[in-house]
Amino acid sequence: MKNLEPKGLWSSFYSLTQIPRPSGKRKEIAEFLVNYGKGLGLETLQDEIGNVLIRKPASAGMENHPGVILQGHMDMVPQKNSDRVFDFEKDPIEAYVEDNGEWVTANGTTLGADNGIGVATAMAILADKNAVHPPLEAFFTIDEETGMYGANDLKPGWLKGKYLLNLDSETEGELYVGCAGGVDTTATFRYQPVETESGDIALRVCVSGCKGGHSGCDIHLQRANAIKLLFRFLKDAVANFEARLESVEGGSLRNAIPREASAVITIPEESYQDVQDLVDRYEDLWLREYDGVDGGIHFTAEEVECPKTEMPEDVQDFLIHAVTLCPHGVYRVIDEMPDIVETSNNLAMIKTAAGKDGEMTVEVCCLTRSSVESRKEELQSVIQSAFSLAGAEVEFSGAYPGWKPNFKSGLLATMKRVYEQEFGNTPRIVTIHAGLECGIIGAKYDGMEMISCGPTIEHPHSPDERVNIATVQKFYHYIQAALKAL
Repeated sequence: MKNLEPKGLWSSFYSLTQIPRPSGKRKEIAEFLVNYGKGLGLETLQDEIGNVLIRKPASAGMENHPGVILQGHMDMVPQKNSDRVFDFEKDPIEAYVEDNGEWVTANGTTLGADNGIGVATAMAILADKNAVHPPLEAFFTIDEETGMYGANDLKPGWLKGKYLLNLDSETEGELYVGCAGGVDTTATFRYQPVETESGDIALRVCVSGCKGGHSGCDIHLQRANAIKLLFRFLKDAVANFEARLESVEGGSLRNAIPREASAVITIPEESYQDVQDLVDRYEDLWLREYDGVDGGIHFTAEEVECPKTEMPEDVQDFLIHAVTLCPHGVYRVIDEMPDIVETSNNLAMIKTAAGKDGEMTVEVCCLTRSSVESRKEELQSVIQSAFSLAGAEVEFSGAYPGWKPNFKSGLLATMKRVYEQEFGNTPRIVTIHAGLECGIIGAKYDGMEMISCGPTIEHPHSPDERVNIATVQKFYHYIQAALKAL
């Protein structure tokens, strides 16, 4: 990988793969970037929460031009295949070039091209002594993937540039001028467990093999949600075979479509074969339903030690009905651009945990996105109603604004013209349903003009993540040309 062109970019990206940097583990990657900036002899700053800012003076003759900010986030999404033994807080990413020579991917884990390629692009330009550019700032934020905390806590006045190039988009040839806002919803069920019925046996049922993916970029692809599949089965097993729920868990990140989900259930011993047959029927059904979309689904059941306690029947029923009712997927598209999602919800995570004084909890987490604030609030209300009627406590957190397009932006006109001059065709001007930090930064820096762009990255937030090599080279050339034009 380090021999790919441009070497400065790929060498920097390789260095990033060697530093564990899941969201929340920020110290080592921030220190690396601080040392990188200082090693180049550039002004390097770090704010109280860990964001890093590196300033590079303008090249000769460009000193009086408005400054440009290259912006990306340090963290990556930690997702792996279930059969892969890997610790994202300790192990380096095992990245490699695919046999066809067209893509870089990783061995059974997310690659971290989101947003490592953007960070590496800025690093390479900082190090390039021949680059032509106005006053330059490279701004690297913390914990974008789990709540955009770096952008949310950015101090006004810290950045000096007039233009911001966000390097966190994932389709070459597209310039993003707007994005959706989002909000997290957490529904909590609390209960005292009851004794398991005498003579019952226990099964651990597990949905795995779903493709998952980015809950913004991939939500329109109609891939399976492992949590929704599992609860479809649970509702059937409870209604027809006297199954009882002891615990459940699924999903791992708010912004990743759940790939796996499992539950421990108890059943009368005489129902064992009937439930096994039901598991097989659902796997066959799902494989037919998702043929061509999500064809790797597995559904298994194995006998485990029978727990002494389980969920009260009324709590179990309310939980199953609420999760079944909770929306997942596309809620509405943009009227003027029907191929772009306007509003969606990702039923992202569910987990059983022990509380105080013998109390147990089940938490259900969703991430709702919309480019229209009122529609986001409408879908929030729908989700709140589903869980409130089931007796859960519902809380909202982590809200961030969308980014409203400015089609009259001078930056957009320049970026469009440069692309046409360099490559002979016109870039697509689009909005993205995923959340970008532009909306948050723009709210703090009124008048700052922003564009988001990037090379082609497929399947971000999943172990199938890969980045196209040719588009990385094209993207780097484009950023160099844009800086010169600005």
